[in-house]
Amino acid sequence: MTKQLEETAILAGGCFWCMVHPFDRWDGVHSVTSGYTGGHVENPTYEAVCSGETGHTEAVKIVFDPSVISYEKLLEIYWSISDPTDAGGQFINRGSSYRPGVFYLTPEQQATAEASKAALDQSGRYDKPVVTEITAAGPFYDAEEYHQDFYQKDPEHYQAYRVRSGRDKA
Repeated sequence: MTKQLEETAILAGGCFWCMVHPFDRWDGVHSVTSGYTGGHVENPTYEAVCSGETGHTEAVKIVFDPSVISYEKLLEIYWSISDPTDAGGQFINRGSSYRPGVFYLTPEQQATAEASKAALDQSGRYDKPVVTEITAAGPFYDAEEYHQDFYQKDPEHYQAYRVRSGRDKA
């Protein structure tokens, strides 16, 4: 039996509910977990993160097979579903807990993310500079169970939220 390859990517682009489905549907993606990263408090709760006092941002941890889907492709998807010109949040969600970010786990991911960001910034796609931070990953804390795969658990609420958020107009 052939052993599957696995790597991990951690990306933040606003509300994690809206970040799961776009990655979940790709071949080679083994799992997408909603959670929190980039802060200074161990095991934060949703309420604590939303208060802005923990330093965390909502993010997704993507476990993938790089022989099927590349890190570069994940970044391409990421740039298409986030607003890399808005450091103050994403779409209707405002504040540091919704800031965008690429959290690299290896020097190769760092180089790939920085090159991808530079190419996007130089592409002329945006009138403003690309400001999404690229930083070393720290601990990732899984969000509470009710946040996991929310688009599947409560599809009507999820779809209404997406429409209200303004994400699909971007």
